[in-house]
Amino acid sequence: MSDQKSGDDHSHKPKLNPGDQADLDTPGAGENVCRECKGTGKLGDKECPICGGTGVVIEEIGGA
Repeated sequence: MSDQKSGDDHSHKPKLNPGDQADLDTPGAGENVCRECKGTGKLGDKECPICGGTGVVIEEIGGA
């Protein structure tokens, strides 16, 4: 039997941060500026805990 884990498709996906609502490849979701750090990736001298220091969050887009 071959090792199924070596071909795992999830290994290349970035981790979700607390402010993310979905994976980036989810239909109806896209990048938005983190509201907590205003896109800087930092709060004071520390990494923003909401976006994980990226300055962006993945949110659902669209509306009713």
